[in-house]
Amino acid sequence: MASELTPGLMAEIITAVDDTLVVKHMGGDGVLSTPSMIGLMERAAIQAVQAHLPEGQTTVGFEVNVKHFGATPKGQKVTVKAELLEVDGRKLRFKIEAHDEDKKVGDGTHRRAIIQVQKKDCATGNSSGA
Repeated sequence: MASELTPGLMAEIITAVDDTLVVKHMGGDGVLSTPSMIGLMERAAIQAVQAHLPEGQTTVGFEVNVKHFGATPKGQKVTVKAELLEVDGRKLRFKIEAHDEDKKVGDGTHRRAIIQVQKKDCATGNSSGA
């Protein structure tokens, strides 16, 4: 398995909240949507561990437990962090959180599983792998 995976691995994503990340039902130019925040959190978790996995392996998310308790207006930067807390065989558990320029706007936990990437045979288009 992935012996390089140890608790404490971290990644951070800083991005500007733009039209692709907002909902507008709150009025004004829009605010960061909950699905967008969760997507950024998942991406940070992937970035925290992907370079430490053996070639041909990646992770897939299977559980998200997040609270989104603050609105981040369009135009502000949001910083999302993921920290690997636990490695249990092929299952990984992360602490995840999001801050905008003024405050913490979300936090929780996220779980991912290590999987073997399916390889496609270029000649036949068939998938192979574990």
